[in-house]
Amino acid sequence: MPLFASTPAEKMTEPYPRRWWALLVLCLSLLIVVMANTSLVVAAPDMTRDLGLSSSDLQWVIDGYTVPYAALMLVLGAVGDKYTRRGALVLGLLIFAGGAVMGGLVDGTGLVITARAVMGVGAAVVMPATLSLLVAIFPRVERAKAITAWSATSGLAIAAGPLAAGWLLESHAWGSAFLMNVPVAVLGVIGTLALVPPSKAAGMGRIDYVGGLLSIVSVGCLVYAAIEGPHFGWGAGPIGAAVVAGVGLPAFVAWELRHPHPMLDVRKFAERPFSGSMTAVLFFFFGAFGSIYYSTQFLQFVLGYDALETGIRLLPLAGAVFVGAAVTGTLAPRLGVRLTVGTGMVIGTAGVFLLTRIESGSSYTDFLAPLLLLGFAIGLSLSPATDTIMSSFPESELGVGGGANDTALELGGSLGIAVLGSLLATSYKDRLTELVGGRLPASATDTAGDSVGGGIAVAEHLAQNPRGGAGQAQALLVAVHESFARSIAHTSLVGGVIMAVGTLVVIAVLPGRRHAAKPRQEQTEQTVSSSGPMGPRVTS
Repeated sequence: MPLFASTPAEKMTEPYPRRWWALLVLCLSLLIVVMANTSLVVAAPDMTRDLGLSSSDLQWVIDGYTVPYAALMLVLGAVGDKYTRRGALVLGLLIFAGGAVMGGLVDGTGLVITARAVMGVGAAVVMPATLSLLVAIFPRVERAKAITAWSATSGLAIAAGPLAAGWLLESHAWGSAFLMNVPVAVLGVIGTLALVPPSKAAGMGRIDYVGGLLSIVSVGCLVYAAIEGPHFGWGAGPIGAAVVAGVGLPAFVAWELRHPHPMLDVRKFAERPFSGSMTAVLFFFFGAFGSIYYSTQFLQFVLGYDALETGIRLLPLAGAVFVGAAVTGTLAPRLGVRLTVGTGMVIGTAGVFLLTRIESGSSYTDFLAPLLLLGFAIGLSLSPATDTIMSSFPESELGVGGGANDTALELGGSLGIAVLGSLLATSYKDRLTELVGGRLPASATDTAGDSVGGGIAVAEHLAQNPRGGAGQAQALLVAVHESFARSIAHTSLVGGVIMAVGTLVVIAVLPGRRHAAKPRQEQTEQTVSSSGPMGPRVTS
C-alpha cells in the first residue's frame, strides 16, 4: 500500500480500499469550515469588548465569512471538476488556514473582517470538494451511507463550534477561536494527500466563466443585501445589491439556458426530486441557523452561561443529529425521499414553534426540546436530500453538484440569521422602548435597544451610580430580559410559519415513490450495463 494515494478514482476498477479512511478526512475538512460559521457566536462578547465593535462591526465579523462562502462555491466546484478535486481540497484548506492565522493575530476590526473573508474563500473551495470526492470515491451501493456521515458532520459542527471555542475561551483570548482551525486544517492536508485519491472530470470541456461570474455577482449581492438591509437599513448599498441580484439571477438563467455547456444546467430545477431537495436544504438551514443564533444569545446574555457552558448545552443538538442520521439509513430506503424529508421538516418546524413558549423566566430546559427536534430533523432529512441532489448530476459535474447543494445550505443559513435576526432586533427594540422609554436618557435607551448585550452593558453602567442607580439598573435588566424573551417568541412564530410554508412546498414538489421508482430503475439498469463496481466511468 503506497504512502500517498496516487491512482485516480476514475481509473479504479474496484472500490478504493481506503475509502472509509478517506471519508474521515473529508468529514474532518467539512467539520472545520462549518464550525467556523458557528464558533464565533460564543466569542462575540469578548471580541466586542476588546475591539470596541459596534453592532454593524460584529455583524460583519461573523458574516464576512458568509458572502464569499456562498457566492463562490458553484464556480469553484466546477474548477475542481475540471482540474483536480483533491488539489482543490488541499488548496482550500491552506487558504482557510491562512485566513485563520491572520484572524488570530490581528487586532483591528477591518483586518478581522478581511481574515474572515479569506477563510470564506477557502471554505468555498473545501466544501464542494469534499462532497464531489465522496461521490467519486464510493460505489453507488455505499454512497447513501457515506453521505449520511457527511450530513451528520454538518449537524455536529453546529454544536461543536461553540463547544470548542467556549473551551478555549476559558483560558485564552478570542483569537484562539480562529487559531484552533489551523492544526485541523494541516492535518486535513496531510490526510488528503495520504488517503484521498486524485479525481477530476474527463472530457469536461471549457468552463462557463460568464455564467460563473453571473452566479458570483448574483448570489454575493443577494446575501449582502439580506445581511445589510434588514439589520442596518435599506440605504444605497443594500438596495443597489438587491437590484443587481434581481437583474443578475434572471440573466444567469437566460445565459445558462443558451450555453451549450452551462455552469449549472438550470433545467434541473424542472426535475421535482432536485428542486424539492434543494428547497428542503434551504429551509432546513434557514430555521436551524436562525433559531440557534438567538437561542445562543439567550443562554449567554439572559441565563448568564459563559462560552463553554453554552457550548456544552448545545451538545444535545449534535447527539440528536446522529440519532436522526442513524434512523434515516433505515427509513429512507423504505419510505422514500418525500416521506422521509417531509417528516423531518415537520419535526424541525415543530422545534421552531416550541420556541414561541420562551419567556423571561424560561430556563435551559425550555430550549432542550427545540434543540433535540431540530437536530433529529437535520439528521433525518439532510442525507436523503443531499443524496438526491448529487444523484441529479453526472460524474463529470460532481463539483457543481456539491456546489449547488452547499450554496442552498449556506444561503439558507445566511437568510435565517439575517431575516430572523433582523426581526428579533426590531421586536426587541420596540418592546424595550415601550417598557423603559422616557425613564432613561435617549442615548442610553438607544444603546440598550441596539442589542441585548447593549442593554446589559447599560444596566451595569447604571449600577455603578451611587444615587439610586442599583434600583434603576435592576429595573432595566428585567425589562431587557423580558423584551428579549418576547422577541424570541415573536420571531419563532414567524420563523415557524416560514418553515411550515417551506414544508408544504417540499412535500408538494418531491415526487412519491411511485413516480420516482421508474427513473431510479432505469438508472440502475444503465449503471449495471455500462460500468464496473465503482459506477459509470467519467466520459465526455
